[in-house]
Amino acid sequence: MPIRDILILGNPQLWQSSEAVVDVQSHNTQELIRDLSETLASFRANNGFGRAIAAPQIGAQQRVIYTNVRGGIALINPIISEASEEMFELWDDCFSLPNLMVRVKRHVAITVDYTDEHGAPQQLKLQNDLSELLQHEIDHLDGILATDRAIDKRSFAMRSEIGGVDARCREVIKESLASSI
Repeated sequence: MPIRDILILGNPQLWQSSEAVVDVQSHNTQELIRDLSETLASFRANNGFGRAIAAPQIGAQQRVIYTNVRGGIALINPIISEASEEMFELWDDCFSLPNLMVRVKRHVAITVDYTDEHGAPQQLKLQNDLSELLQHEIDHLDGILATDRAIDKRSFAMRSEIGGVDARCREVIKESLASSI
């Protein structure tokens, strides 16, 4: 269960689409899930934040996401099957874009269909911050970065420059998590 390096903006692998996982129970798939979990835990321990990671961020072009939300969930071959028409704007951050925040628009609510690590089909109905989180991670699986979703050319800032906004966003996220779990 090695902790893997996170690919950083500029690495061409981040813009590649991922391949569907064919055998959920394979040793390689289960090892990838463990690597994602360990890498996310390490990043969180070192940086104090982080809720999810997509396989392409560690150089694996497989359609796998790991999130520590709800006790830890692996989402294999996730797809957004429904999305609200209502959108919201937020400052998005990403492990692969260290210290860079990007203003993006996301759907307020989505439904995600996926296979769990045991091979069972699952569905999540998500709103607000969790909706945004999985939209961001599924974008990684499709080779799309937050920079590709920027609202306009002025939608970029360093984390230190929007600290007040970031603190307010964390409070909204905490409130939303408390009500959605």
